[in-house]
Amino acid sequence: MVTIDIASYLPYPSKALSNFAPYTFIVDSVTCFSMEGFLQSLKFDDLRKQAQICLLIGSDAKYASRSRNQLWKDKQTLWWRGVEYDRHGKGYQDLLDRAFAALSRVPKFQKALIDSGDAELTHTLGWNDPRQTILTRDEFCTRIMKIRKELQGKPSNGSKI
Repeated sequence: MVTIDIASYLPYPSKALSNFAPYTFIVDSVTCFSMEGFLQSLKFDDLRKQAQICLLIGSDAKYASRSRNQLWKDKQTLWWRGVEYDRHGKGYQDLLDRAFAALSRVPKFQKALIDSGDAELTHTLGWNDPRQTILTRDEFCTRIMKIRKELQGKPSNGSKI
């Protein structure tokens, strides 16, 4: 089986599937310019700051939240629109599902997923320890492969994260 490692510096469709890719989508009435912007915004409890981070793309988003890395890791708490989320709770997983559902409606993202064919999608740059990252490799790859199956009209195995 072919494997595609998702990273912003690799050729299409890999870079187009990266969280760094510029896609505009709306999650819970908040406009985001990239999945990375959305994810990094979760480190902030301030609504205005969160909205600003959502409008960033790629490494700009990643580095804008650096100052909050230790805080969320110590508390294992993230925030969205004034609500606290336990990093390990079902509510947080539901929030990620909503964000990826919003991203999945972007035509260029859909095309990149379809163009990945039946390749196994991986993300070797990411972490798999949820205490160290706001989106593990498994949380990321499982979601986008499920979306791809839906776009291809194939039955999903129905597995949940």
